[in-house]
Amino acid sequence: MASFSIARLQWSHLEGPATRQRSHRHHLTMAEELVLERCDLELEANGRDHHTADLCREKLVVRRGQAFRLTLHFKGRNYEASVDSLTFSVTTGPAPSEEAGTRARFPLSDAVEEGAWTAEVVGQQDSALSLQLSTPPNAPIGLYRLSLEASTGYQGSSFVLGHFILLFNPWCPGDAVYLDSDEERHEYILTQHGFIYQGSAKFIKNIPWNFGQFEDGILDICLTLLDMNPKFLRDAGRDCSRRSSPVYVGRVVSGMVNCNDDQGVLLGRWDNNYGDGISPMFWIGSVDILRRWKSSGCQRVKYGQCWVFAAVACTVLRCLGIPTRVVTNYNSAHDQNSNLLIEYFRNEFGEIQGDKSEMIWNFHCWVESWMSRPDLLPGYEGWQALDPTPQEKSEGTYCCGPVPVRAIKEGDLSTKYDAPFVFAEVNADVVDWIRQDDGSMHKSINHSLVVGLKISTKSVGRDERQDITHTYKYPEGSPEEREAFKRANHLNKLTDKEDTGMAMRIRVSQSMSMGSDFDVFAYIANNTSEEHTCRLLLCARTVSYNGILGPECGTKDLLNLSLAPFSEKSIPLRILYEKYCDCLTESNLIKVRGLLTEPAVNSYLLAERDIYLENPEIKIRILGEPKQKRKLVAEVSLRNPLTTPLSDCIFTVEGAGLTEEQKVVEIPDPVEAGEDAKVRVDLLPLHVGRHKLVVNFESDKLKAVKGFRNVIVGPA
Repeated sequence: MASFSIARLQWSHLEGPATRQRSHRHHLTMAEELVLERCDLELEANGRDHHTADLCREKLVVRRGQAFRLTLHFKGRNYEASVDSLTFSVTTGPAPSEEAGTRARFPLSDAVEEGAWTAEVVGQQDSALSLQLSTPPNAPIGLYRLSLEASTGYQGSSFVLGHFILLFNPWCPGDAVYLDSDEERHEYILTQHGFIYQGSAKFIKNIPWNFGQFEDGILDICLTLLDMNPKFLRDAGRDCSRRSSPVYVGRVVSGMVNCNDDQGVLLGRWDNNYGDGISPMFWIGSVDILRRWKSSGCQRVKYGQCWVFAAVACTVLRCLGIPTRVVTNYNSAHDQNSNLLIEYFRNEFGEIQGDKSEMIWNFHCWVESWMSRPDLLPGYEGWQALDPTPQEKSEGTYCCGPVPVRAIKEGDLSTKYDAPFVFAEVNADVVDWIRQDDGSMHKSINHSLVVGLKISTKSVGRDERQDITHTYKYPEGSPEEREAFKRANHLNKLTDKEDTGMAMRIRVSQSMSMGSDFDVFAYIANNTSEEHTCRLLLCARTVSYNGILGPECGTKDLLNLSLAPFSEKSIPLRILYEKYCDCLTESNLIKVRGLLTEPAVNSYLLAERDIYLENPEIKIRILGEPKQKRKLVAEVSLRNPLTTPLSDCIFTVEGAGLTEEQKVVEIPDPVEAGEDAKVRVDLLPLHVGRHKLVVNFESDKLKAVKGFRNVIVGPA
């Protein structure tokens, strides 16, 4: 049990040593003055009751709307209710006031008022007085100072009892973040690891991530992040007052995870030149990123991309008590002018020309946070989309949301905040124009690209993917979908798609792994009663996850391809490792494009497919039985799948509850083709329960390979 002597009570950055002032007035009473010796903030019991045990090792961290315990130890004489009057005061922020809700004064009382700051006696034993303090479910979150005024007749003293941090409370029905499922609270608040989905819509890849929201120092960093936000720097009192609202806090975090307008955490970069920082694909957790930001004096960390921004936001929001999950949208549109249309202008070979600011990203990640929306119409509570990746400004700042997922589904684009941008991400229409030599433009039919597919998040309590597309979109072609599109004025989507009787799609062979040569196929069907003579252009190019194309790694040009009536043809294109090895990005993606043109009738048919090349598996063996506070060894290995040696091999390992900080192990010698890169890493599990060990492997020719292993730690 943690107890604090009143003389040495000091904590973090708000206050100096605890103080006691005594005011002697006229002694109209003979009762001896009440003197406080120490205050016990009951860290262990409060941490257990408030689901903050991991945060309560050295300081008191509690959740709002729920009572917490403390014990006052007096010396000289005991507390007597008939003689002594005790009044508590709490303050948060640099300019606390009762009107702003950042200061409160309340007496020790039997009459407990719901939804207010209150204090009551729960027991007394000799000089020890056990109390229960209750906090309002809408109090601002943050660091509080707790003081006591003790008066006996006309004399009194005041004491600083200590400090505590107040968080949002999804267990409290009165809190705006209340979530009534215990399994969901466990996943979206308490679980420190998870998955982020990458790859492509046809080959979804789960990337393990260490959120680590209860790791040492992370809560303090999250509070620093709130105190660095421009709204706090402009008007600290108003900002601290508004921290009662998860809508406000979510919006602040969305802006502070990127550094485009402020001293935020991450700098985004997408050009594959990361030499002066760390490649976005290298990270395996948020803890390392947040600690680097704090230890550098809040200098931006290089570099992030969408899933890194989303994962760091998820860590911060879970830490502050807002239920949050990372979601991935495949074929995600970046629509700058809000016309819900992405237009690609291509040359006669199907290559995109001109401005590339409006793009379809292979995938894009954001977060959803659970909260009520008293600022909106009823029905818009629940999951809210927040996007910390800096894309477009919202009210002058690079942030996005929170916007109710339900509003996106209904096409209600007037809803705060940023509904049109998120609606376009999952619903925009794509039009391809082919420009001929003579400058004439022809619309191309492209049935292969649908925006907003396979919207994914990790399942509750399981290592499986959950598809949540239905929460953003009605079934395609349904009357409800038509209604939502009408409401959103999304008229392009309401026109029927053209059909020429010709169809083409890109098919792939069995799984395609990194380092292999493989075939892809243009599969063409002539569903008409006439023969067609066409030109087929097949091209494969490496591509970044945000749609930016790299060099060619395979082409085929068939000038006179004849297609008999009601027939099908499959045309192969061979893709060689030697062609893609030097230009593949760390996303491991290749875009295959087929353009079928029929010059006689100016007909153009386009098909595209993104291919994900699978990395080799990282094998993780746990040697020995995992027990709390007992050394454990993990053996981590990867087989070189290439025909050439791997140099500069590095394994990076971390896991909340398994390692206090990242472990980096370098392999000095090259790893030959077909041989194993293998290292052993020492772990020290601190907490009982289920944890994830997360691993990244880097080398000269094989980068950003991820692996994980669940480790169940038993009691010592």
